[in-house]
This record gives sequence, structure tokens and C-alpha cells, in this order.
Amino acid sequence: MNHLTGRAPDYGIKDYDIAYFDSSDLSYEGEDAVIRRAAAAFDEPLRQMVEVRNQARVHLWFETKFGEPYTPLSCAAEALERFTSATFAIGVRLEPDDRLHVEAPFGLADLFALTLRPNPRRKTLSFARSCANVLAAGPKLVVEDGP
Repeated sequence: MNHLTGRAPDYGIKDYDIAYFDSSDLSYEGEDAVIRRAAAAFDEPLRQMVEVRNQARVHLWFETKFGEPYTPLSCAAEALERFTSATFAIGVRLEPDDRLHVEAPFGLADLFALTLRPNPRRKTLSFARSCANVLAAGPKLVVEDGP
């Protein structure tokens, strides 16, 4: 969105999410080891902005943190289908041949139209909070079905 509105690439960015899926180790310690390894790959201040999470274990803590149930996922890409906003549900994966694979279960039209829309598969009270946070940084956006 920043490129579309003529802003600096990092304008309004509070964090960068890196998702992975390892169902063979659902322990906090296993995830923490990956978090530490990823942190070592980044310099400050980016190191503090990168958030790494094992999507295979989100169901273990999500309800306690956000107050709504979260069934286990079968892959990292499936997590995109549960994002608060369809507009945010976009992931990019670097393939072994150095090509980028874009995963966007709700498409890219809302992103290019600068429109925030709630996830049609998962209505949540946190959409209003997400809208407020994004609108504070990007007032050029339009909210559809929002607060």
C-alpha cells in the first residue's frame, strides 16, 4: 500500500511476520530456537520488527490471547484465510528457484483498490481495531463493512 500511495516502503509498518510450519515440534522451546536463529539474521532496528511464528502451534495459545477459538492449521498458507482483514491476507514465499510465490486466498483487488474489508470467512471484533491502526498510518484507505 505504501508504494501505491507514494510513501516510504516502511511507512506505518509496525512489524514483519515470518510464518513457518513445523508440526513435528509444537514446543515453545522449538519455536523460540527458530525465533532466535531468525533474529540473528537481521540487523537492528529490523531485528526488533521481525515476528516469527510456527503456524502449527498457534492453536495452543490463540484463544488465551485473543478470546476466540482457533482450530489447528494444516499448513502456513492456511493461516492467511483466518486473518482479520481479507486485505491483509497476502503471503509471499521464496521458492527454491528464487522465484516468489504469492499466496492471496481473497485475491489482490482490495489491496490495489486501497480498500480494507473484513475477512468474509471469519468475522471478528478485532477488525475495528485493525482498521483504526491502519487508518492512523494510511488515511487514504477506504473501509468497507467496517466499524
